[in-house]
Amino acid sequence: MKDIRDLETAELLEFLTANNEPKFRVSQIQEWLWKKGAGSFQEMTNLSKGLRKLLSQHFVLNKIDIADLQVSNDGTIKSAFKLYDESIVEGVLIPTDSRSTACISSQVGCSLTCSFCATGRLKRKRNLAAYEIFEQVVEINKQSLKHHKRPLSNIVYMGMGEPLLNYKNTLESIAWITSEGGLNM
Repeated sequence: MKDIRDLETAELLEFLTANNEPKFRVSQIQEWLWKKGAGSFQEMTNLSKGLRKLLSQHFVLNKIDIADLQVSNDGTIKSAFKLYDESIVEGVLIPTDSRSTACISSQVGCSLTCSFCATGRLKRKRNLAAYEIFEQVVEINKQSLKHHKRPLSNIVYMGMGEPLLNYKNTLESIAWITSEGGLNM
């Protein structure tokens, strides 16, 4: 099944219209997905039970899990994120005295063979979906708040993969990270 976050706004509207749901449901659903970080359709309590059931029959919410966590003495936190297909990507929280930076991945593996990069030795398996990139930021922001008592101030797409080879999903993730309807960073 398709992750609902892979739908464009127009596609979500088309699905809802075809199922006799009002247009305003689009913004409610997107708020749950991108702003509130719902992990299931059942959490979307301002939607009817029937609509939540309909969504769960047609879509999934593939959440990322932290498979491994390494914390350095300097406060850096390296996370191995497990994706729905069991692939692993890495994200890193890099704190300094004045800021918290998230280094996030855009691909599983990499097709480039840069000599200075360990990821370059891995074969590229696939591009990350925009929501998979977005969720790394959500998780690393939680780590920053918990361990350093401040939100992220910077985000760099310098983890696994080459973001310009996943251009569409990279731009979409940036849009949801920066928009008022998303993380508003």
